[in-house]
Amino acid sequence: MSRYDKLPVYKASYDLLLEIFRFTKNFNKEFKYTVGESLKKETTELITLIYRANSKKEKQDVIQEARERIEVIRLFIRLMKDLRQISVKRFTIVNKQVENVSKQLTGWHKKFSN
Repeated sequence: MSRYDKLPVYKASYDLLLEIFRFTKNFNKEFKYTVGESLKKETTELITLIYRANSKKEKQDVIQEARERIEVIRLFIRLMKDLRQISVKRFTIVNKQVENVSKQLTGWHKKFSN
């Protein structure tokens, strides 16, 4: 296991990706191949950015890009709730996961911004 696998933000992001794969399979066809695929792609890219940030000496720009990705993910998840593709209960659970990742990325960004 590489050292990035042990990062709490990596673990939280991976758990978020698993949850996204679970709930996007239940989307209506209209959303499954558009927003569903975009959610998977954005979250996979987020995990890639966490890996890249961890392996770089200068982390700030990559962490900032990861923070932008989590906001896009948050937007898509809210959109799917508003379009009734995600129940309010599942939205609450997933939103807590998104918030957890977001807080960790913010903390990581602050740590390396000084």
